[in-house]
This record gives sequence, structure tokens and C-alpha cells, in this order.
Amino acid sequence: MTTTINGISIAQRIRSQVAEEVATAAGSGRIPGLATILVGDDPASAVYVAAKRRAIEEAGMRDFHRHLPQHATHDDVAAVIDELAADPQVSGILLQLPLPRQLDAAALIDRIPVTKDVDGLTTASAGLLARGERGLRPCTPSGVIELLDAEDVPLKGARVAVVGWGELVGKPLTHLLLRRGATVTVAHEFTTDLAAVTRPADIVVVATGVRGLIGPEHVRPGAVVIDVGIHRTPSGLSGDVRSAELDGIAGRITPVPGGVGPMTIAMLMVNTLRAAQWGAEHEAVVA
Repeated sequence: MTTTINGISIAQRIRSQVAEEVATAAGSGRIPGLATILVGDDPASAVYVAAKRRAIEEAGMRDFHRHLPQHATHDDVAAVIDELAADPQVSGILLQLPLPRQLDAAALIDRIPVTKDVDGLTTASAGLLARGERGLRPCTPSGVIELLDAEDVPLKGARVAVVGWGELVGKPLTHLLLRRGATVTVAHEFTTDLAAVTRPADIVVVATGVRGLIGPEHVRPGAVVIDVGIHRTPSGLSGDVRSAELDGIAGRITPVPGGVGPMTIAMLMVNTLRAAQWGAEHEAVVA
């Protein structure tokens, strides 16, 4: 029988722990603050940012939100990032993606100081991850690791198939898994036999943006399946995995919605708290 991994309850437990630590920090006058930057009026982005801001409030953190118009220039956005970077009350900065076409997302992301890069997407953060040094990790891959840990899924020595080689999930997740001692195989758009990569795996993580890509032919009995994909359909949300077809085959599986999604915001709260704590450490050393 396949067990559904409850990402909502795991995420809530993490968020409660963050809120407790924030309350303790507030007693000493150090309240973490997260700045979200939304450019334009993309409906999906507005929903995502609103959810993040609610989480900030629930955690007892300060909310530093900036909303720029659709026609904002590179210099407009850069100026806001620089202002927030210089503000000691701002622990973390998140630039909501995607950006309007006229903006260079990579260049703007790299303006965020690595110490405030709560999305873990700057070139500097990627370098720290690759070298295994302390830094802020991308939220969704970190959430996947937390889900596996919460379910007591062993990673050391495990065979893991990561399907998707994107900058947001696949690449950073591969580094995180390798650091935990997993044997990782990566499949991507040029993989000629996907099932040959995924069938031997103890854990299959799918983050391709291709709805229903993974089915019974790709998963061995008892494997853990983590579905990072999310797609809006007339009948509701679905993922990159044909979950119903894996019932009775997969040992454990994340649902869509309610699996990886809640973990992303939970890990954003964790990163904001860590950024504030590490910033306080730096101030103490300087002083």
C-alpha cells in the first residue's frame, strides 16, 4: 500500500519551530525581516508573494514588501535591491520570478548580497553550495531533503534519480543529495531511456514541468516518489507524476497539492531566520 507524505503537517511543524525561535530573538530586540519584491501584476506571482507575506506575519517576522510597476526599468529594480541590501533590519531579500521581459533576472538576482539571498539563487550561493560551505540553500530542494528526513528515508548510500536539471531544483538538489552520501543519477531532456534511470532508484524526485511524465513504467515497487511539479488543469492541480497509477506501487509519494509546495515557504522562513542569526554572528565578530 502506498503512503501519502503529508507535506502540510511537516511544513507546519517547521514553521512553528521558526516562530518559537523568532519569539525568542524578539526578546533581545532582534526580529528577522524579509523583503519581497514583486515587479508587475502577474496574478500567479501576486498569489505566491501574498502567501509568503502571510507566512512572514505568522512567524512574527518583519515584512518589507516592495511592489514595482510592470514597466519598471533595470535601474528601478536595482535601486530597490540596493536599498534593502543596505537596511540592517532586512535579513533576507526575495525577488519574485518571473520578471517582466525587459529585465535581466540573473543580473538583478546577483545584486542581492549572498548573506541575504534567502532564495539561494545568486551565483555566490550556488558556489557555496557546490563547495559544501555554509550558505543559504534554495528553498524547494531544501524542502525535499526535509521531507525525506521527516519520513526517516535514509539518504546515505541510497540510489536517487533526479529527473530534471533546472537551476531552481534539479541542480541544487543534486548537490544536497551528494553531500548527504546519496548516489545520484540525473535525467534530463536528452536522456534516451528515462525508465532505465528511474527504475533502479530507491528515491525518484521529479521536477521537469512536464505534466504526468512519470508513471508505473518508471518506478520500482516500494520506491519513494517526490513530485515537485505543479500544473493547473480544469479538474484542479496535478504534478509531473501520474500519482493515481502509482498507488500500490510506490512505497511513499508526495501529493499535489500538499506535498512539496508547503515545504518551499517553510524553508523560506528557515532561511530568513538563519540569515538573521548569521548576520548577528557577523556583527558580534566585527564588534
